Amino acid sequence: MNALGKHYIVEYYGCDPNRISHRDSVESILLEAAKIAKAHIVMYDFHNFSPYGVSGMIIISESHFSIHTWPEHNYCAVDIFTCSETMNEEAAIDYMKKSFGSSNINVKQLERGLVQEAYKSGENGLLEDKIN
Repeated sequence: MNALGKHYIVEYYGCDPNRISHRDSVESILLEAAKIAKAHIVMYDFHNFSPYGVSGMIIISESHFSIHTWPEHNYCAVDIFTCSETMNEEAAIDYMKKSFGSSNINVKQLERGLVQEAYKSGENGLLEDKIN
């Protein structure tokens, strides 16, 4: 089976609350992480919540980076999804660990879109689900 993409679920613990509280710093760190990974940035948006916390998304040609921060818990949740064979996700993950001042991380990698013989070409050229 071949996967269409890789999905990294990254949890950063023990983060410096000053580094993850403000939209500008979180945006800067995530954009730099995407560049370090050699991702191709299409667009991005970040939002600061009151009284604290940031959520953001970077759309990349290869898929996306997203983040949600909880400064009151010294914690960040990051997702990196990519269909690229050449992107360097590990370098981005390491850069964010250092930049957030994280003392501990947990990384899970999932294969997404496992391609099997679950599809066949229909008469109209579209893929049709073959449910077993």
